[in-house]
Amino acid sequence: MTADQPHGEPESPHKPLNVYLIVGEESGDQLGARLMRSLKGELGDGVRFRGVGGERMAGEGLTSLFPISDIAVMGLTAVLPRLPTIVRRVYQAVDDVIAADPDVLVIIDSPDFTHNVAKRVRKRAPHIPIVDYVSPSVWAWRPGRARKMAAYVDHLLAILPFEPAAHRRLGGPPTSYVGHPLIERIDELRPADGERAPLDALETERVLLLLPGSRRSEVSRLLADFGQAVERVHAQCPNLRVLLPAVPHLADEIRKQVAGWKTVPEIIIGEEAKFAAFRSAHAALAASGTVSLELAIAGVPMIIAYRLDWVYRRIKDLNKVLKFAGVTSMVLPNIILEENAVPEFLDDDASPETLAAALVPLLGDTPERARQTRVFSRLDEAMQLDNGETPSGRAARIVIDVARRQRAD
Repeated sequence: MTADQPHGEPESPHKPLNVYLIVGEESGDQLGARLMRSLKGELGDGVRFRGVGGERMAGEGLTSLFPISDIAVMGLTAVLPRLPTIVRRVYQAVDDVIAADPDVLVIIDSPDFTHNVAKRVRKRAPHIPIVDYVSPSVWAWRPGRARKMAAYVDHLLAILPFEPAAHRRLGGPPTSYVGHPLIERIDELRPADGERAPLDALETERVLLLLPGSRRSEVSRLLADFGQAVERVHAQCPNLRVLLPAVPHLADEIRKQVAGWKTVPEIIIGEEAKFAAFRSAHAALAASGTVSLELAIAGVPMIIAYRLDWVYRRIKDLNKVLKFAGVTSMVLPNIILEENAVPEFLDDDASPETLAAALVPLLGDTPERARQTRVFSRLDEAMQLDNGETPSGRAARIVIDVARRQRAD
């Protein structure tokens, strides 16, 4: 355990620990399922679950209060049409937490939803301890949120190693680094011997990953430019193979959009196939997000592109904000390793010409490629946990300690 995580007193083994969990999208559902599994590993039958989750959490025994598809939206233009449903679900979740009166409430990611629930629970039932699993990006956008969170979050479980220091600096809640869930999956991401062809011959097939995002709004803003960039890359690398991992609910839509490309990518479905593609890939063109960390762990050089929706772009233009709150990059490996090795292109800078020009060197034995792979080799040391702990195991122990402390009080 870290010095800044809480410690409590032993509790009676006869009373189960009641844990209420709330997630707002697929990534949170994965974290929630691993946390539930680890809590059961720690407490056996001595834990009970209630809350809002997806299919993976259902597999661990949670009956969701409502489908997370009701609230899993991103961007103002996507949220506005669904706002009445989202607001209704916030109040439904708050009422259910109050009725359940759990030993601890765990909110997981999706801060636009989960934090609205937490703030209202704190006001109506201040005795219920609240743990937040995954910090909002206060270090990159709206840093004032950190201090506000301290009023309703008792402990924050950070998945990025620089976040505890960021919250101390910004006046946020007590924060412990519990490790990124990808730490538990390194072997799935990194190639075994022979899985990634060496680039020591001109005839070697170059494998390029396209990752335009997991949300419809991201794909709609990036995919066409990605396609034009691929054509320019293919003109310089004739032996190019393009793989496009797609989330299932967008796969058919993406197939239709790419069918007219001169270089049609192979659509990859499912996480196992996606990670296999990562292990064979030589380079990637990706939307900003957690995928950049997946690629870095897999040792895949990349460039990152992102386009804001029209509302956020207007705000950004008005305030002249490109590098949010003093952060010099929006790419997670760059931030973690404090070296901007991965090129990033925002909005109008993400033109097909610019993307292609940055991609081509990554598909050969070049200094640009070598720099990224060298920097990525430092990730294990930067993100590892002490004593062989797993992220979900450390997170579970902190949740238990927070709940036990409240019982002792």
